[in-house]
Amino acid sequence: MKNQEIAKIFYEIAYFLEMEDVKFKPYAYEKAALTLEGLEKDVEEIYKKEGFEGLRKIPGVGESIAKKIEEYLKTGKIQYYEEYKKKYPINLDE
Repeated sequence: MKNQEIAKIFYEIAYFLEMEDVKFKPYAYEKAALTLEGLEKDVEEIYKKEGFEGLRKIPGVGESIAKKIEEYLKTGKIQYYEEYKKKYPINLDE
């Protein structure tokens, strides 16, 4: 399921934003990650059946985060996340 992969990325984005002392955004990414982890349906199936609007219907997923989910489903990566990984080359899995 892509849900877990995307949730992990969102947790890491939240961490990077917290490092930069950004307000509110980290919480939005953490909330979306928690929601994705708890979804019974695979986010990829939701997207295939309902498109972008289906992603927007997921609780805690706003337009910006839905766009990032869509980007991941289409390309296998999220550019916003890739930029943070370049900026902060640390391994968050440890």
